[in-house]
Amino acid sequence: MVGSNGSEFYQKNKKYAIRMRFFVFLPNGLPLIFPVVISLPPRYNDGIWFNLRYLPPYPAMQRRDFLKSGLTAALAAGFAQSGSLNAAAPLPDVRYDKLPQWRGFNLLEKFNGRNDKFVEDDFRWIQDFGFNFVRLPMDYRAWIVDKDWKKINEKVLEDVDEVVRFGEKYGVHICMNFHRAPGYTVASPPEPKSVWTDPEALEVCTKHWKTFAKRYKGVSNKQVSFNLFNEPGTVDGLLPQCVAAHKAIIKGIREEDADRLIICDGYQWGGEPFFDLADQKIAQATRGYAPSEISHYGASWVNSKDFPYPAWPIVSGNGNLFSPSQSGIDKERQGEPLVVTGNFQSAVKLRIKVGTVSDKNLLTVKADGKTVFEHPFAPGPGEGEWEKVVYAEQWKIYQNVYNRNYTAVIPAGTKKVEVRIDEGQWLILTEIGIQNEKAETSIKLSPSWNQPAAQFVYQEADGKPLLHGGNVKDRQWLRDRLEPWKKLQTLGCGVIVGEFGAHSPCPHDVALRWMSDMLTNWDEADWGYALWNLRGSFGIIDSGRKDVDYEDFHGHKLDRKMLTLLQRKE
Repeated sequence: MVGSNGSEFYQKNKKYAIRMRFFVFLPNGLPLIFPVVISLPPRYNDGIWFNLRYLPPYPAMQRRDFLKSGLTAALAAGFAQSGSLNAAAPLPDVRYDKLPQWRGFNLLEKFNGRNDKFVEDDFRWIQDFGFNFVRLPMDYRAWIVDKDWKKINEKVLEDVDEVVRFGEKYGVHICMNFHRAPGYTVASPPEPKSVWTDPEALEVCTKHWKTFAKRYKGVSNKQVSFNLFNEPGTVDGLLPQCVAAHKAIIKGIREEDADRLIICDGYQWGGEPFFDLADQKIAQATRGYAPSEISHYGASWVNSKDFPYPAWPIVSGNGNLFSPSQSGIDKERQGEPLVVTGNFQSAVKLRIKVGTVSDKNLLTVKADGKTVFEHPFAPGPGEGEWEKVVYAEQWKIYQNVYNRNYTAVIPAGTKKVEVRIDEGQWLILTEIGIQNEKAETSIKLSPSWNQPAAQFVYQEADGKPLLHGGNVKDRQWLRDRLEPWKKLQTLGCGVIVGEFGAHSPCPHDVALRWMSDMLTNWDEADWGYALWNLRGSFGIIDSGRKDVDYEDFHGHKLDRKMLTLLQRKE
């Protein structure tokens, strides 16, 4: 048998070299050791990773003893099983107030009811692709006994132990997250008791985290971190209780492991930082899912039926219109119209695409105060002008989806067009268009509850219609959303983007443009990030997109364009 045990990359007199030892086992089982030094030109200092370790003189040993060394076993596994030639890169130093710019993926083997073993190939590929981070969004129900949340099955936790070994072997940081924690989840069904308000739920959740803290005490923060909850979202009116629960669990973890790196997701589904936790010597995590009409277009687990067809950058407006009697909104939103102002030199057609209609409504279009179009809507069961029947059990009303265009003629000389609901509840417009004799201009609309209605300006250029105004979402819009998190950094909290990505129905080119702008902003902020997921509809492998020219990859389908985008470094 011939092999090698370790390598050392060193610098001497501004020259670079690799020092290695090769071994050959003789028939009697004794190894012969051959030291080798390979000189490298200085340019190799950039772009090549080597595993640094101290190499003492080898004592005489039997072959079986030599093969017991963890390093040799890992080396044998790496070469014999995978053919991977990459040595694990040293993981960066970690501080809670300044996280490394980790880059990687979420792995879902224990997510939302699953209880599978993690896959070593994922870590091998992550290393080969040049990444160094995974987040494990886990469901605590995987490791409890007979649905008793107070009894923990240590055998299942051996799967997590194995992940830590994979991380050590392949140079990947492991961030352990309770996506479903005792007492809180963003998923369905909700937990029966709330960790924010129920003492038993808080006690049990703390117990679970203390079990993890005790189990991984002594494992470096370079290798392992704890991410307490996933996206605390339902904390309206409960923010003080939510903060108190976080502090209690942090205290419990530190009773077992005083130095463990802890990361807390922001509230409002990861969108807002916990400034009240800034003194806890923790890091915090945000999300890269805005706007949701891109990230979650076509997603069945969110209310995406009225999302416009994705584009990036986005020029849009609020398509929610409310009647004068609609309750639960600000007074100025009641009866507020969508407005288009301009000099309509000739008669044009105004096209209105209606999405969801909540109960009976009367939609009107007025040109300089004069009604030029009105249409009553009365969603109900069975067939009708709607596309889909939706019955809202909570409100005992129909909220049907129409996805239908309606047209009004705007007279020449008009200065102001208003689209409003005069009677009823609310409806959603998903698009407006204005057509003259030469062409049509249109803008997608998206729903925003209790927000100002859209306002646009109409012009003609070379006889062609144009619409201006509305809301622009672009790279600067994304950057502006980072400001609260940058403020958090000044208070001594490191920041990472724990999840981001676009569900597969989003057009690939749109997803890549949007992701590129987010990555540029995060690189500027020196933040790390983790794609949701590696394999699956948000990922780079087996994502199921219909508009991707996939590359065959070990029996899987690899999205090379998305991978290349993620591999870039500004």
